Amino acid sequence: MATVTKSMTIGELLVMDRNIAGILMRAGMHCIGCPSAQGESLEEAAMVHGMNADMLVDQINDYLTSK
Repeated sequence: MATVTKSMTIGELLVMDRNIAGILMRAGMHCIGCPSAQGESLEEAAMVHGMNADMLVDQINDYLTSK
């Protein structure tokens, strides 16, 4: 099982599991389909949106381990 880190890009996360998009969108990150967002790290995207990157990492990793 892969573990998500905040240095991973949004594109990498979506390739890992398309359902991660729902987690990001529920958190308020609605631009995940934008081409520039694909190359942003989770940490960069979280900073732009005023979110806690560590919290997002925890939520995504919890989802991945519960599958």
